[in-house]
Amino acid sequence: MKRIYAALLITALCADASFAFAPARHGLEIGISRPAVGTSPRPHQASCLFMALDDAMKTRLDGIRRSYQALTERLGDPDVISNSNLLRQVMKDRSQSEEVVMAFDEYCRLDAEFEGAQELFQEAGDDVEMKEMARSEMKTIEAEQEELEIKIKLLLLPKDPNDERNCMLEIRAGTGGSEANIFAGDLYDVYRKFMSSEGWKVSTMDSSTGDDGGYKHICLEVKGDSVYSKLKWEAGVHRVQRVPATETQGRVHTSTATVAIMPECDEVDVKIDPKDIEMSTMRSGGAGGQNVNKVETAVDLIHKPTGIRIKCTQERSQLKNKDLAMKMLMGKLYDIENEKREAEERARRGDQIGTGGRSEKIRTYNWKDSRVSDHRLGQNYPLQGFLGGEVGPIIDGLIAKDQETKLRQLSEESMN
Repeated sequence: MKRIYAALLITALCADASFAFAPARHGLEIGISRPAVGTSPRPHQASCLFMALDDAMKTRLDGIRRSYQALTERLGDPDVISNSNLLRQVMKDRSQSEEVVMAFDEYCRLDAEFEGAQELFQEAGDDVEMKEMARSEMKTIEAEQEELEIKIKLLLLPKDPNDERNCMLEIRAGTGGSEANIFAGDLYDVYRKFMSSEGWKVSTMDSSTGDDGGYKHICLEVKGDSVYSKLKWEAGVHRVQRVPATETQGRVHTSTATVAIMPECDEVDVKIDPKDIEMSTMRSGGAGGQNVNKVETAVDLIHKPTGIRIKCTQERSQLKNKDLAMKMLMGKLYDIENEKREAEERARRGDQIGTGGRSEKIRTYNWKDSRVSDHRLGQNYPLQGFLGGEVGPIIDGLIAKDQETKLRQLSEESMN
């Protein structure tokens, strides 16, 4: 996260002329937290994003700290300790505010140190060496506090309730025939390498291979730490421009594949009326022994209200395939509702990062120029690095841009 904080310190709101820039002491600095010692504060001296935490923000943080302390005390309550579900909820609520409380405590400690250094400066009189020592200490404290201010404001930003969830990743070949299938397989290889580097657990829920290689579609279940918070940025249409292996004239073709990222959910999140489900069974066929060829283990499920159809042949038993199909259906239904909520939130925020919908063209892969172009960031990345599983830099850029947008909105709200 430190590189995101650093990027935000330099790039956030640079295009907004209403934000004041302080003179650089050691390179570029955005905003100032306090007037220089021996001067009077000027009305518009600090930027509204990078100024010291104002009284309203400190009051809010103090309230969060009191709640955190109350939750800490509850952990010793016998009634809480004896109730495992309640204990788990109290621990979860406490952990959600722990990082911001620790950052605010550190900020308050530095505040006290700054005041001490300021007093030392004022009491130094004609002692030049003492004044310089106090001035140096204040500069160091200010730099540390500026970084803490950004960190605290980022921690206070509204969080996607799905960010901590596991998810399903679905890749479907789009336009382009066999080449689209091969491209979908290439994307699968990229994500497999990326997810392996993250230490996530990946299992195949359903797949259908292409005649010339790759996949017509493949659905993966991904489990790990904050999986959805990262993979959600990959949702949308991916376009490739290259000469297919099957092309004899050397012409460049354009093909597409669609990536859908669906947060994990359960019966609590999605209610499905059994009457809305039409299900039939069939023989799976293919590898798996006589059982899959003679017994109807495959499941074909249709959700009548939405028309969503799921055919599941992955498992060797009908019951497991039915459970898997229902899990995939719940994920798709939850994703539809989630996309509606996110669209409303983006409209409210005036978000320019992208819709996050599966119909949005988010990225182009150009083999001739060996580059990957992310249209939301307006930036190019090395193709070979991406094919090696280096998806992280693009995701980090998108997260930083999203946080920048939210910080801008937070600062605008504080001005009103």
